Amino acid sequence: MRRNLRVVALLLGLTSIALWLALGANRGWTKTTRTEMKKDPITEIDYPVIEKDFSPGVEALGAGLMISAAVAGLSFAFKPKPKN
Repeated sequence: MRRNLRVVALLLGLTSIALWLALGANRGWTKTTRTEMKKDPITEIDYPVIEKDFSPGVEALGAGLMISAAVAGLSFAFKPKPKN
């Protein structure tokens, strides 16, 4: 049981890091919109365009790693199997 929980904790940690990296690796807070400046072709004036874009922040990464650490810590609640 201990080994299974530790493997699950490792997989949770690696998955949370991989998802954070794949979805943008934002080193700030989570953002749900992105502002991009576009240029009007006639007047050549720049104007902001807000687009929906999910980029998880460090709190999402931290939550995933904390859950992973909690599962790893839970593995210490079980006794190791006796060696014969």
